[in-house]
Amino acid sequence: MAYPEKHINEITKRTPWIILENGRIFIMGRSIPENPGDFYRTVHAWISEYAKQYRGSTKIILGFEYINTASMKWIYTILKEVSQVKEISMNASIAWYYEEGDEDMKELGFILKSLVTCPFRMIEVEELDNGVYDLIQEGKK
Repeated sequence: MAYPEKHINEITKRTPWIILENGRIFIMGRSIPENPGDFYRTVHAWISEYAKQYRGSTKIILGFEYINTASMKWIYTILKEVSQVKEISMNASIAWYYEEGDEDMKELGFILKSLVTCPFRMIEVEELDNGVYDLIQEGKK
């Protein structure tokens, strides 16, 4: 993998929108890929290289309208790897977006928050959809 080249996966009905670049890890949407290992392996490889080399601040932006258990394991693995690199975890912040009234996603955010050491914000939004993803991605929400 050619790090630190920007990595993007476009959003589909089954997979989240992913933007990986210096200073930002952005994953939002629905995560129910047919084979989560195949889907997240590339993301994990990019982040592993990133964690070894990048030393600036990192914004980790996550939000799911739905995520299956296998995908959640990959997200946890990614966050765990990032939080284990002292230089990154000291300069990282995580924003967890969830829809108003979605107690499952809210609870999942609290679980993840308890497992990492970097600042973790829970952000409730009225709805998670492509328009909201765009606003969040642009830093306007």
